[in-house]
Amino acid sequence: MQWGTALEQRVDAIADRMLQDAAARGARAAAIEFIVFVLKQAWACIFGAALLVALIAARLLYPDDAALARNDALTLAAVLIQVAMLVFGLETVRELRVIVLFHITGTVMELFKTDVGSWAYAAEGVLRIGGVPLFSGFMYAVGSYMVRVYRLFDLRFSRYPRRWLTAIVAAAIYANFFTHHFWWDARWVLFGAVVVLWGGTVMHARIRVRIVRLPLLLVFAGVALFLWVAENIGTWAGAWVYPDQVAGWQLVSLSKMGSWFLLMIISVVLVAWVYPPRAPMASSPEPIEAPPVQQERPR
Repeated sequence: MQWGTALEQRVDAIADRMLQDAAARGARAAAIEFIVFVLKQAWACIFGAALLVALIAARLLYPDDAALARNDALTLAAVLIQVAMLVFGLETVRELRVIVLFHITGTVMELFKTDVGSWAYAAEGVLRIGGVPLFSGFMYAVGSYMVRVYRLFDLRFSRYPRRWLTAIVAAAIYANFFTHHFWWDARWVLFGAVVVLWGGTVMHARIRVRIVRLPLLLVFAGVALFLWVAENIGTWAGAWVYPDQVAGWQLVSLSKMGSWFLLMIISVVLVAWVYPPRAPMASSPEPIEAPPVQQERPR
């Protein structure tokens, strides 16, 4: 891992020492690569996972008659989680900038969507803007995931589109989340634009020794599915409700996966301005051998 924080570099060094005798081929090597992949994904999801735990705990354990409103407690918990990410070296200040920007764009959307009745929050607490509790902006944790997964997997891309074109499409997607309530819904045109721009893009993700190559659109779809599952957990925990869940909880509409897919594009474009997409390194077919162990990592 080349771009890790100081803590992640130390963890990486420990893992290298533990795995230095691992074969580069065979079933054992494949199993190790799979375990490393799962652990890196879990590490990248740590902010969103911690916030989901807070939401579930608030649903199951938080007393109804507490002096501090549940929504305010969730806001404080989200802030503490974000501070801990910085203090313990899980995120950098540079990455925090794009995460904060994503929180702001998410909160603006929340204010509009709740006003038009797309979903609603419990009207409680003081840490809110109108009917939107401030923890809602933190629920757009896909921004945190994206910046971390970029580093952890040393992501590189073949045939990545020009960033100015992606910025135009991302701006149009964001605008359509608002304008479709009053005007023609352009989401299918936007889906088509995404396919045209990223249809030929291949993501190169380094696990440990092996490099996995996947169509980027397939990755977008997979993350959208994961976010839809997380959204179901969030609505079950009562963080917010959709109109069809007022009488009783039910699964979030599958159409929301399309919304998350488009929202992914906005996050990808924001992250691309922090970490410009890099082309794959020219190298011989791999894996060839396990990487050498570094005895010390910069701190």
